[in-house]
Amino acid sequence: MIFFSDFYQIFGYVTSTIGFFMIFKKCDVKWWYSFIPVVREYQIALCSDKEKEGQTYAIINFLAYAVGFMTFFYEEGSTYILIPFFILLALIFALIIYKIRIYVGFVKNFGLSKKWIVFFLFFEGIACLVVGLNKNIQPVKKVVNYKLLDETKIGGIKADSIDDGLTVNITDRSILDFFRKKYLLKDIHLTIPKGHMVLLLGGSGAGKTTFVNAVTGYEKANATIELSKHDVYKEYGKMMYDIGFVPQQDLIRGNDTVLLTLTDAASLRLPSDISFADKRKRVADVLELFGLSAVKNNLVDKLSGGQRKRLSIAMEFISDPTLFILDEPDSGLDGVVARSLFKQLRAIADEGKIVIVITHTPDRVIDLFDDVIVLAKDQRRTGRLAFYGAIKDAYEFFGKSSMEEILLSINQKEEGGEGRAEEFVGKYVEKVQVEANV
Repeated sequence: MIFFSDFYQIFGYVTSTIGFFMIFKKCDVKWWYSFIPVVREYQIALCSDKEKEGQTYAIINFLAYAVGFMTFFYEEGSTYILIPFFILLALIFALIIYKIRIYVGFVKNFGLSKKWIVFFLFFEGIACLVVGLNKNIQPVKKVVNYKLLDETKIGGIKADSIDDGLTVNITDRSILDFFRKKYLLKDIHLTIPKGHMVLLLGGSGAGKTTFVNAVTGYEKANATIELSKHDVYKEYGKMMYDIGFVPQQDLIRGNDTVLLTLTDAASLRLPSDISFADKRKRVADVLELFGLSAVKNNLVDKLSGGQRKRLSIAMEFISDPTLFILDEPDSGLDGVVARSLFKQLRAIADEGKIVIVITHTPDRVIDLFDDVIVLAKDQRRTGRLAFYGAIKDAYEFFGKSSMEEILLSINQKEEGGEGRAEEFVGKYVEKVQVEANV
């Protein structure tokens, strides 16, 4: 005999399956996913443009099934059954939270009223059925099947290793993202001579951080990275001290003095066999270089924004690295202070160092840079090299007169850009092939 609750569950599964089936057809998702529990909820998240929430929801849903199954192994009335029961309760609560997030994205993508969210929560099967069968309800954004997209042109021409500088040959950088292989970077080959200050330009998600992590060896890619002919990956223990990286957010203790902060950094980053006198001299030299000698006994919390930035840079520069990378060193600084800081970085490059900088306001200091690396997302959302070369050549290549205009040209249309990343990635590949006589 089928009880009402059993009938309700069967009715809910059938209606939601038919609804999912029709919705998936509208979103270009494979129809047979609609029959697989957990998987189909993840696909609905993709239809809602909520991939990350969908991944979390699917994992929690799977755990809820597993914990629910565990209860069958306990005798009725056992006190131990309370443990999985409370875990299951917590998981169900989390499922409700993430289901709300997913359907908030769903109603937005399908142009529905927010009132539909309540409908989806309590009558999901019927709501999905109505949306699926109504031909007038269509998604604004469909699910992109990256496997079906044409591969953006690959150059594959490796950069020749140089004696005095950085050689980057990244074939690709990939991760396993929810059982799918996802490429973050691909086909990036370039060399940067010593004495050059280089701008790293790219929109959100273009791979700037991934590129920096690959070059520094923090997250290895399928690549060969050489600094003055030394392999960064194979000799990482030694080369890590020849590479300085200043993140956007500092982790400096505010109740330490400037001198103590820099002395501690010297103890961590300088060779252990260096004498106390040499260490003290290096600290004094760096304090002077970054204009911090006058405030060396001040607490970090008492420094101005510009002084604190210079201290963050000084901490990484204490080891006298050949390669110096900075992520938005001018964040939060006004134009005058920011320009003063960039002039200091220019002076460091002029001493024979390689300086790579990420900044969201490059045009106010662009005259201080030698070259620009432009990263762009291709149609598969992979970070690609759209240009590398001198600043003046970049303007000519993109047909623009500012870095902001260049950035807008490669940004996706949904990001307010021109959506021409594919065009310029392909154009740059052809440029490199012509120069290499391929």
